[in-house]
Amino acid sequence: MNLSSFTMDLEYSSFISKIFQSKIVFLLIGFVLTSLLVSEFAFADVFIPTQEYLGYFDYQGVYTVGGNVKNQNDYAVIPTITVSVVDGENTFTKTISHVPIPPKTDIPFKIKIPEIQGENPVLLEAKLNFMKTQKDPISIQVLYDNTLIKHDDGHVTGRIKNIGNQTVFNPKILAIVHGHEKVLDIVNNIEYIEKIEPNQILNFSMYPDPSITDKVFFYSCFAPLDTTVVPVIAKKNGGDFDFRYDSGAWYSAAKFNEEGTVLTMRGYNSYPLETYANFEFPQISGKEKFTVTLNDKPVKFIQSVDEAGFWHVAFNVDPISQGILKITGFEKGLPPETSKIPKWIKTNANWWSTDQISDSEFLEGIDFLFKKGIIAVTPRELINESNWKIPSWIKTTSGWWSEDKISDDDFLKIVENLVKRKIIVI
Repeated sequence: MNLSSFTMDLEYSSFISKIFQSKIVFLLIGFVLTSLLVSEFAFADVFIPTQEYLGYFDYQGVYTVGGNVKNQNDYAVIPTITVSVVDGENTFTKTISHVPIPPKTDIPFKIKIPEIQGENPVLLEAKLNFMKTQKDPISIQVLYDNTLIKHDDGHVTGRIKNIGNQTVFNPKILAIVHGHEKVLDIVNNIEYIEKIEPNQILNFSMYPDPSITDKVFFYSCFAPLDTTVVPVIAKKNGGDFDFRYDSGAWYSAAKFNEEGTVLTMRGYNSYPLETYANFEFPQISGKEKFTVTLNDKPVKFIQSVDEAGFWHVAFNVDPISQGILKITGFEKGLPPETSKIPKWIKTNANWWSTDQISDSEFLEGIDFLFKKGIIAVTPRELINESNWKIPSWIKTTSGWWSEDKISDDDFLKIVENLVKRKIIVI
């Protein structure tokens, strides 16, 4: 049935009007309308529909860009998205690596560009390229039942279920927020979900940006994720200091002071609920003792070290808050160069070989090696292989590498060989 059928069939319209009394209709109608609108773009393989790409100033005045990346291929991809915004005489460009997108799946993205200060910025068409990867659909399912509710203040609550046979760690749910005429926002669940066991059902809630609360009509494109860590690079003592964070808030403009002992960032939480932040830093001396402040006021935090030797600095983030986050206590200099391959990639190889993380998370580390130029292979054209999988022996080999049974160079040669054989395609 097309859209005109809704108007022409009076009997059916009467039925629809009764259904509109249920709050869940805002979600179900959104799903139907989005499916209809997307059909005109079916010719593309990986794309961002125009009607699902937007730029706006959020509640705190930060220019925000959101969109929905659709993968129509029979294989998974890792998209790289380049966003450009004209602000007066200046053009600001941001390039981000999106999370792996399984076949026939779409996953939204959202970034913030605080440098934009003009009143009428112009968002240009996004540019996309992508690398083929391996990614099975996430075993998390949003339950489309009477528990999925859009509330009067614009936020939505619902439930997710792990329909697989493995525990999923640190899952997130993304969705698109629609008004009556256009997309308004990209949102994610507010609560920190450490893990969801097979057959377990958990609650989640999502809030739109406060600036558009009264305009919300429905939500669509609920997308479960199992990758949430954001990589960051900050200049420190003449080199690059790589670290990562996971948070329901957003952080940008990371920089160290001249001595390399204090890290500052801008932090934003636009939502009316408390969320969390967990930063992961490589050790320099192993004796670092951190302090954390927000707008120069002390923040209660927990400092710990994981099995791979990374520091973790974790704390809660207040609702509707923003400011300058300052983490003090870094040693001068950069972490010791023990390998040209970052330690976290080796850690991921160990976790992957023992089924603690997904294939896609392991392959993100491999992608990082190419981006950093640690591995260089002549790019090849993508090949549509619907049954493309990582051979099982690679998992065994990765385990050997993580246990130092083979050298870094041997591991890099294996990865290079996989690319040349088009098992990993770039």
